[in-house]
Amino acid sequence: MNKKWWHQSTVYQIYPRSFNDHDGDGIGDIPGIIEKLDYLAFLGIDIIWLSPVYQSPNDDNGYDISDYYEIMSDFGTMEDMDRLIEEARKRDIHIMMDLVINHTSDEHRWFIESRKSKDNPYRDYYVWRESSDGPPSDITSVFSGPAWEYDEETGEYYFHLFSKKQPDLNLHNKEVRKHLYTMMNFWLEKGVSGFRMDVIDLIGKEIDENILTDGPNLHDYLQEMNREVLSTYPTITVGETPSATPETAKLYTGEGRDELDMVFTFQHMSLDERAGKGKWALKPLDLIDLKQTLSKWQTELHGQGWNSLYWNNHDQPRIVSRWGNEGEYRVESAKMLATLLHMMQGTPYIYQGEEIGMINIVFDDIRDYRDIETINYYNEKISEGVPHADIMKSIHVKGRDNARTPFQWDSNLHGGFTTGTPWLEVNGNYKNINAEDAVKNEESIFYHYKKLIQLRKEHDIIVYGEYELILEDHPEIFAYTRKSGNEILLVIANFNEHEPAFTLPSGFDDKDCEILISNYRGTAHPSELKKLRPYEAVVYLIQSENTSNSFQ
Repeated sequence: MNKKWWHQSTVYQIYPRSFNDHDGDGIGDIPGIIEKLDYLAFLGIDIIWLSPVYQSPNDDNGYDISDYYEIMSDFGTMEDMDRLIEEARKRDIHIMMDLVINHTSDEHRWFIESRKSKDNPYRDYYVWRESSDGPPSDITSVFSGPAWEYDEETGEYYFHLFSKKQPDLNLHNKEVRKHLYTMMNFWLEKGVSGFRMDVIDLIGKEIDENILTDGPNLHDYLQEMNREVLSTYPTITVGETPSATPETAKLYTGEGRDELDMVFTFQHMSLDERAGKGKWALKPLDLIDLKQTLSKWQTELHGQGWNSLYWNNHDQPRIVSRWGNEGEYRVESAKMLATLLHMMQGTPYIYQGEEIGMINIVFDDIRDYRDIETINYYNEKISEGVPHADIMKSIHVKGRDNARTPFQWDSNLHGGFTTGTPWLEVNGNYKNINAEDAVKNEESIFYHYKKLIQLRKEHDIIVYGEYELILEDHPEIFAYTRKSGNEILLVIANFNEHEPAFTLPSGFDDKDCEILISNYRGTAHPSELKKLRPYEAVVYLIQSENTSNSFQ
């Protein structure tokens, strides 16, 4: 595999509305991000993934773009954006913009023109269909309800896979693609280093054939994008691909494919959902399922593609609440989950607040929520007669606002996020969970993440070593090895508060062994471990001449 500059990097996602408010209006902004760049530099991250800051009416928190060339006034100005890029560069931090090209806002000038008449030059920039008998098909929106909206101006329906204020672009129109490539070049010329591509597996859709993901032209369009834009800059790209499998991920990311650098898999993110019932239908996580899923991605992409490693983002609940222990063992479980992920092959992604162990929010009143998906789900279920308490149970676990509550900087009012009234209420635990306290405490989750980031830069085995799952049938322990040359990395993680017995796999020689990182003090060498403490995680680096063995 050709080594790339971002292979040893760690990405930090900023959701700007909730990160840091500079001007006191209750909304995070770009000057607020600039104020916190030293904090990010101290953490050690290399790349900021910046969620959308483009001009938007904000129906879906910025993922409904009305002008790709302007900054939303809530966030600042283009001059602020230029300063962010420059100040980040001074600290050796790259900016990766969020690229949303499956759809625009209905307030984008293209759509305003498109809906004026059937023969408007912009009509074919979007997906329009005639139908005299209701919606043209039974495709439903991700945000509930039909994916078709009737428009009285021309008597036709337009397609929107998300909000009705997010009409889908027609990327089969070459002019649309050319406009988008021009826009991407504009941002790369400004100095950003790449793009996180929102729902990019949808851009080749064939709606009349009911093909939404992985359309027949998808990879042709991505290769064209690479030729026209990406190949001319030293970029980093990651595609949001909810439908991806390891097999299709090789098409996106394989050497010589000239498409994307990596993709986000969603397979591990759906393991606590009842099959076929959607994200709100809850079930307990089976650790065996998680081991098999993550291991499949590790082994099948090794040498043939590249993984992105994540637990959290702006669409996912807080991982400590989800699969850790947000109570007594919040610190230990947060460190365990971080260790488990960061020792795998791929580029790690940290979502803002993950590094201090922020947890889910519990609002009892739906009026306290701001997320369109959550509100639509609630209203739909209420109309079906589902009890309020049952609906809120799912929202408390899976709602997107769990990730979007403002960052907790200190113990002052509103967690130091704003001097005004926050757009979304800050989690009330900010006096106990905040960045100021974390940075003062060298045993904190923050310093554990800082060390994980540094270890990736120091040890090639973490970046390129071959992965092997061990103890694959153990219901409580997730353990694996990474191998490179005469080095073995042994990663052991206890996934719950029990204290399971641990036995070193047969054939394992740990005489020349170093503890790279652990979430407890007084960690024993592998051969001396008898049982694991609650949520214990430890990584050993072993020098061995016996690296051909498979440990079972």
